[in-house]
Amino acid sequence: MKEIDARGLACPKPVVLTKKAMADNDEILTVVDNRTASENVAKLARKMKAEVTIVEEAEDYFKIMIKKTAADKVEDKAGAAVGSESESQQGKVYLVASDTLGEGDEELGKILIKGFLSTLLDIKPQPKKVIFLNAGVKLAVLEKDVTAVLADLEAAGVKILLCGTCLDYYNLSNQVEVGEVSNMYEIVDSLNSSSTVRV
Repeated sequence: MKEIDARGLACPKPVVLTKKAMADNDEILTVVDNRTASENVAKLARKMKAEVTIVEEAEDYFKIMIKKTAADKVEDKAGAAVGSESESQQGKVYLVASDTLGEGDEELGKILIKGFLSTLLDIKPQPKKVIFLNAGVKLAVLEKDVTAVLADLEAAGVKILLCGTCLDYYNLSNQVEVGEVSNMYEIVDSLNSSSTVRV
């Protein structure tokens, strides 16, 4: 049995770690420190047709037991070829136009956008490009935890583009450590020729 201690980890890390463990293990015990994370892990496991049991629930932790069913194991084997095929598909272009995600509380938006970008490392196929413009360039330059994620994406072959006009506007041009300084033509051409996700 594989045990995952995901206490203290922000969304979506508990789900990502559990999903990875399910690829190689028939039984997984995931420990989280809040009800929302517990529900998210359980939802993932049920979506993957596994049996889910909350084996222990306390004030500061939840233990979720996940067991693959016979049908789930068969699907794993049958899906291996399909999985490798999907990984070869061309990824999408992600456009990040703000340093927050969604509308509402700004602090929450900053937490969500960081979680979103870090999750791009764990999806298949990985993005083809991630483009930052307007206040989005602040993330790619000033937030060191984000630049570390972008460096990993770049190492994996994902192209990171930063709007040069935006960098100049925010006086960030001389602080760029990750990605390529780009222009509006290249950005528009990238968006026009690919399936795009606006963040």
